[in-house]
Amino acid sequence: MNETRPYGSSLSSELLYHIRQAFRFEPTYEQDKAMETFCRFFSDSQSSISHTGAVMIMRGSAGTGKTTLASAIVRTLLQLKLKVVLMAPTGRAAKVFAQNSGSRAFTIHRMIYRQKAFTGDWSGFNLNDNLRTDTLFFVDEASMIANGTGNAGSDHMFGSGHLLDDLIRYVYSGRNCRMVLIGDKAQLPPIGEEEAPALMAEEMRRYGLKVYECDLNEVLRQSEQSGILYNATVIRQMIIHDALTQLPRIRFHGFADIQVVPGNELIEQLSTSYSQVGIDETIVITRSNKRANIYNNGIRNSILDREEELCTGDLLMIVKNNYHWVKKEKSQDLSFLANGDRAQVVKVRNLRELYGFRFADVLLLFPDYDGYELQTTVILDSLNTEAPALTTEQNEQLFNEVMADYADIPTKRERVKHIKEDDYYNAIQIKYSYAVTCHKAQGGQWSHVYLDQGYMTDDMLTPDYIHWLYTAFTRATDKLFLVNWPTTQIDPP
Repeated sequence: MNETRPYGSSLSSELLYHIRQAFRFEPTYEQDKAMETFCRFFSDSQSSISHTGAVMIMRGSAGTGKTTLASAIVRTLLQLKLKVVLMAPTGRAAKVFAQNSGSRAFTIHRMIYRQKAFTGDWSGFNLNDNLRTDTLFFVDEASMIANGTGNAGSDHMFGSGHLLDDLIRYVYSGRNCRMVLIGDKAQLPPIGEEEAPALMAEEMRRYGLKVYECDLNEVLRQSEQSGILYNATVIRQMIIHDALTQLPRIRFHGFADIQVVPGNELIEQLSTSYSQVGIDETIVITRSNKRANIYNNGIRNSILDREEELCTGDLLMIVKNNYHWVKKEKSQDLSFLANGDRAQVVKVRNLRELYGFRFADVLLLFPDYDGYELQTTVILDSLNTEAPALTTEQNEQLFNEVMADYADIPTKRERVKHIKEDDYYNAIQIKYSYAVTCHKAQGGQWSHVYLDQGYMTDDMLTPDYIHWLYTAFTRATDKLFLVNWPTTQIDPP
């Protein structure tokens, strides 16, 4: 068995040589500086004296080689028998990170939290103990890491309810552990945040961390041949220079990987994508849940010929964190089902209506978690709601209706204890995932992406829209289809 080696200054020059070898390309000036910055960060053994520790932030936009560089660094560290842990905010993002780096990756929540011991009432997850030593943690898609100020960022079922705080506390509680945060600040920030806090050096310094940072802005020559990356770069320039005077004009001429799809050709084109790259590698991105619902129902009816509301083979997305079913099944593979996790229906049975809602027993397969299967009960009413999940009123109605079933239990505490273990109250909230909003797609990549921005005029132009558009463009790896794109937003040849 090979021994792992702690990091330190004696490895710095050797490490730089090996990273350059693993990179396999002639690095640009920015890439070379990023390698050198990483090696200085890596060899900084003094940071623990005057600081809590050291952190590195690697920011890079699409087409600058950020992913290739990060993967070369990870592969080099593994070859040198150094301890590395890879993390990302979502299951699909972790899967992409693992594929690029050739090593296993975990979701942040799965790594840093552990379920509290059951004491008769549901109490959530504590921050885990970091028992690792001399370990370098890499966190990809760090622009998605919130710190509790937005609806999506604050979940008091987990630790302090502030994900970035907890992540830093977890990593740096391990002896001689440190972290590299990788992300693209032009992407959508977490809901409720104006910027991505995990990519801001001043934010990291507030934790007492010594910050090493690098930015990759130069779009590589080979990327200029891609219409996806060319136009994403143009859109990103609008973000950098605050050039919000008119809607961006997309260039199609001369590029094979980006095209307009008229509405009357959409069904045929989507069918072609499903045949060429598969349903799982095709996604429609919209600006609203209402629009996503229209697409999902149209795809199921017109392309997939799905007549029942839920069928074997349907692709779903979990739209609300759920802790009940993995605990009930005593799962060793998952600690909870996360908002945004993708699942495929294996079997549907026992559809019924109770408490004014509709339920079904469903066997789900989770492709981003090594094909893990879980027997569950889902609530069908969330499938077509225009809200992100069941509304507050619907959740309250479900709670009150189920609570009435336990009216014979004398104390409210005991009734609440029973309802929190009730299968119907804990039914999984789901939506179809053939079409999703951009926030739901963030962190993932698909071979074919169809983008429907809906109706837009110059006076609707905002920084949020530009971040949305950039994030949506960069979800596509092979082909991007712009649905019903207006001629006023097309750059003439």
